[in-house]
Amino acid sequence: METTNKYSDKDLKAFKTLILTKIEKAQHDLELIKSAYMNDLNNGTEDTSPTFKAFDEGSQVMSKESNAQLAIRQEKFIRDLKNALIRIQNKTYGICRVTGKLINKKRLELVPHATLSIEAKNMQK
Repeated sequence: METTNKYSDKDLKAFKTLILTKIEKAQHDLELIKSAYMNDLNNGTEDTSPTFKAFDEGSQVMSKESNAQLAIRQEKFIRDLKNALIRIQNKTYGICRVTGKLINKKRLELVPHATLSIEAKNMQK
């Protein structure tokens, strides 16, 4: 367990690099999701039989809804990562918003936008 109440500048710099990489990948993934959604809009089924067309339209609606949900989740993830960058800038990154203790480094490497320690997360259950 860490005894200091904030991470060193060196640690913060490493987390910033990790987060910037994750933001870049997340934005790329979001573009893929959005382009898949746009493709769903143009892939017509005019040349297929009516039976398949009805089935396909149903699956297209499902696909559009799931793509929209994926896009929303991805946008939230990007926003959370950007908020983590702000916390790095303010030197409050890695401090649990419930306990005030440092969040374990391994947890932050896996979930760099975490604002709760495992201890605080378990208290919520």
